[in-house]
This record gives sequence, C-alpha cells and structure tokens, in this order.
Amino acid sequence: IFEGMRLAWETPHDSTNPNQQKAHRNVTSHSLSSDNLSPLKGKAQIIFPRPFCQFLMGTHAQISSEDEHIFRSRFQSVPVPDDLTLPDFVLQDVELYSGKVAFVDAMTRKEYNYGQVNRDIKRFAKALRSLGLGKGKVVVVVLPNVAEYAVVALGIMAAGGVFSGANPSAHPSEIKKQLEAVDANLIMKSMDLPVIVVDEERVSGATNWDELLKAGDRASIDQINEPVYQTDLCALPFSSGTTGLSKGVMLTHRNLVANLCSTLFSVRPEMIGQVTTLGLMPFFHIYGITGICCATMRNKGKVVVMERYELRTLLNALIEHEVNFAPIVPPIILSLVKDPIVEEFDLQKLKLQAIMTAAAPLAPELLSAFENKFPGIQVQEAYGLTEHSCITLTHGNPNYTHSIAKRNSVGFILPNLEIKFIDPNNGQSLPKNTQGELCVRSQCVMQGYYKNEEETSRIIDEKGWLHTGDIGYIDGDGDVFIVDRIKELIKYKGFQVPPAELEAILLGHPSVEDAAVVPLPDEGAGEIPAACVVMSKTAKESEEDIINYVASNVASYKRVRVLQFVSTIPKSPSGKIMRRLLRDKMMEKMQPNPNPNPNPISSVTIL
Repeated sequence: IFEGMRLAWETPHDSTNPNQQKAHRNVTSHSLSSDNLSPLKGKAQIIFPRPFCQFLMGTHAQISSEDEHIFRSRFQSVPVPDDLTLPDFVLQDVELYSGKVAFVDAMTRKEYNYGQVNRDIKRFAKALRSLGLGKGKVVVVVLPNVAEYAVVALGIMAAGGVFSGANPSAHPSEIKKQLEAVDANLIMKSMDLPVIVVDEERVSGATNWDELLKAGDRASIDQINEPVYQTDLCALPFSSGTTGLSKGVMLTHRNLVANLCSTLFSVRPEMIGQVTTLGLMPFFHIYGITGICCATMRNKGKVVVMERYELRTLLNALIEHEVNFAPIVPPIILSLVKDPIVEEFDLQKLKLQAIMTAAAPLAPELLSAFENKFPGIQVQEAYGLTEHSCITLTHGNPNYTHSIAKRNSVGFILPNLEIKFIDPNNGQSLPKNTQGELCVRSQCVMQGYYKNEEETSRIIDEKGWLHTGDIGYIDGDGDVFIVDRIKELIKYKGFQVPPAELEAILLGHPSVEDAAVVPLPDEGAGEIPAACVVMSKTAKESEEDIINYVASNVASYKRVRVLQFVSTIPKSPSGKIMRRLLRDKMMEKMQPNPNPNPNPISSVTIL
C-alpha cells in the first residue's frame, strides 16, 4: 500500500538567519516503496492520504511527485526562428527603417542609419571573405565603443567568422594572451596579425576600414557563397577574469537569437523604432554587443554611442539625444546620486524613462537615493552571464498591472528558461524562499569554454544545467533575488558573510562615496571581512568610526575587522569590483615595512 506514495514535511524557518539555513534542510521528503522503508524503521511512522497530509501540515506543506524543484516562467514560451543567423535576425525588416538613425556618436555626432548599417555589414562580410577569412575563423576586435562597432561584429558573423571582442585599454600582453587563446586569424586594430584600422588613420602594413569596404564592393559574389547556419559559432567573448583565469565562451547564432527572443518578448509593437538607448557599456562585453547593440537593432531603435565614461559627457548625451533607456552599472548610479557635477544640469530636460543595472548588486540605500533624486525614472535590476548569452533574468513585463518585479529583485524568469536553486554542498534542489546556487537551463547556454573541457564540465552538468556560482532564491511571486557569489562569500569561523550586504551598509553612511569588502586570510577565523572605503572630501570620520558604524548594523560575526581608506575602488569595464586586486593590495599594505613612509597616503585600521 506504500507504493508510489510520498511523505513530505517542511520545517518553518527564518530565511534571513544563516545559522538556521546551515543547520538543516528546509524540506525533508521520502518517496515510499516496499524497497526503501528501511531508513524509517524503528521510528514513528504515520502515513496519510495527500489531502489530509496537506491539511495536517497547513501552509508549510511541500508535496511533490518530482525529484527536483524546477521553476519556469509564468509567461508563455516564445518562438525562436530556426533559420536565421544573428545578423539576419537583428536586421529583419530593415528596409522599412533604412532612413532611421541606428547609431550616433555622442561626441562627434557621426550618424549611421539603418540603410548604411545593412549595406556595410554586407560589404564588410564580402571583404573579409575576399581576404581569405574562412568559416569558423576568429577575428579579435580591439576597439573602443564606436559607431561602426556593431557593423564590424555582425559583418564578421555574416562572413561565417567568429567575433571576439577585447578590451582596448588592456595591456598588450593581455591582448596577446587572448589572441593566442582563441587562435585568432585577424585583428581589428594592431598586433602582428593582419590588421584593419577603423578610422581615417593610415598605418603601415594595415588595411584602412573605408578601403576595405570598397574592396568588398569589388569582390566576386562567389567568394561569399559558403552558407552560415544557426548552429555555427559566431562569438567568442571572454568571461570575467576577476575570479579566475579568463576563458573563451563559445556562442552560436542560435544561442544569441534565442536569448534575444526571450529578453525582448515584452516589447510592444508601438515601441518599435521609438527607443533611444545609451551605448556606454563596453561593446566588447556580451552586455554591450548583445544586450545593447543587437537588442536595439532588432527593435529598430537608436544607440547613442559613448567611447568612455565621463559624467558631464554622459549627462549632455542623455539630454541632447533624448535618451529614454540607459543600461548602466551601480558605480555610475552612485555618481549620479552623489557627485555635485549633476547639479550643473537642468534635470527637467531629461527624457529618461528607465535605467537598467547589471554586473554588480545595487545597494538598497543607493536605489532609494536614486529614486528620490530622479523620481519617475524606473530602475530595473537585471541579471545575466556571458555563459548564458547575456540577459537571464529581467524586469520587462507585458502585464501592465505588474510592470516590474520587486525592489532589489533581479527580475523574473524569462520565457523558454528553466531555473533551480541547489545546495552547493550536496547538489539538492531547494524550494521557494530558500537560498542556494542559481542554475539555469535553456537554448542560450554556451557550447562550452574554448579548448577547455575540464572547466566546461565543472560549470555545465550532464543534464544541461549551467551552474552560475551565484547565491540567490525565488520568492512566492516568482521574483528572483541574488544574494552573493559562492566564490566571494567570506567564511568567518564557519559563518557565511556576504560582501554585498556589508557594502550596502557602508554605502548607507553619508560620508561614504564607494566601498568594497573582501576576505583576508586569518589564522583563527579562517577569513575575516575587510573593507576598502572611499570617503567624501568633507568627511571627518576615522576608520574606527566607520568600523563601529557597520558593527552597529550587523551581527557580531559579520563585523568588518579591517578597514582601509582608499582614493578609488578598482572595477572592471563592466562595473564589477576587482576583489582579488583589492585583497592583494590590502595584504601588501599590512606587511611590515622596514622603511615606513612618514606621510602615508592611506591607513589601515585592524580590530
């Protein structure tokens, strides 16, 4: 009579208490059969029919016939075309918008309309084929954000090549490592490989951009007749190197088309051609090329291109070009809230309707400060990974009665995606409102790391789940919250201390302009929380004052034990705190100095 029955119960707990989270599993469940009753022998056993079991246990019952807690979108699946490459997908119906501006440079005001973009992508693809770029060959693009960037990237893909963006401000040795790692065949800018220069500059041994496009016009059509399929690789971006060695991420046309279908599902017909997007995030990053350039082109909007961040230039661009959607990162939001330069501008002239922030957590206090200063501008926190082709969770929603997810949520599950949260220690999937490692499964998951099967097998399991390394949970409404990264959690005497939580508290202090928290090794505790803090110019507080401020807002095991005042917090181009660099610098400063500087730039306080 026990065959096929399941007995389940849930222990009520405080989801904010890490001790309880660590002490027990929230849900205990046994599938009962004549073969697996032995674990229950010698214990009191009561088995009820399911309806009575639910009544007996009330709202805490968790009864399921499935082995895993898998969560899916509350919205219907969206179709993904199976016969379009990424360039074909984003340029669909482009002839209807040929005169509309696609890209404009915020500084030079140089414009590219959709007719020119479409023409030059085809010209560039033909030119690359005429140079002998075969299908599957890698082109490394070392360019800042320029109006031609999307033409370059999509032209490479249209030719059957593989686009790999590189940080133009990187050290030459770092770029060389990327060239070697991806077996590059061509580079856009410099180095020892064949070079294409994308400006009016003439460089000996290099090919000029305009000359190359003209060569494409002269190229025979027979040179570009090799078909390109959705299953072909089209992009080889690099994952963040802040938590380990950078790795090439293999993405196909299908991966990126599927991601755009999911992320743009809520765009209404009347929005086509009406959105002006800020193009400040680096285009060599997946967020820039896919989430900004390709997403905007798909909806025939305009991208206002900024080569580098400078606050006055940003505010001028937002006002002059009437930007209504701005993907930015928390450090820029911090400047918009606290920098006195903002007061030089008439904020009433802003047409900005929404900002989207990703790459790093947005502190609740910073969110509130932004909303108070810029009322009416919607703040959307998104979540994405290079390994998942860009955006994974977001706030866009066609249901007008619930336009965005909750404050400090990174959004809800997009159509066509599955997610789950697992215990990092045993891999068990977890129910709602229980923190665990976020895993995602969809058509957007990368093909793997380039020539690195070992690392690929660590992040993608045999069932196709991509293990993100991020800790979070999903609530009863389907909104997802990210707490921290597994690798960044500080283990103080066995307790887990999230750096993002302490950073949010620090940023809540009126004299703190920026902050970062990192782990430092400690013989007694294993690791201790250490903070680097940027103070305002008028601040009078000491390091000990700030340490005591944090201590007054957290449990004893979460207290900051080391604090250092610094002039700036180093961040990657995508806005992520470079924690490893900070940790190394802090440890270096804590070493005994045989020749101490009588006028130190900064100091360290240890408690």
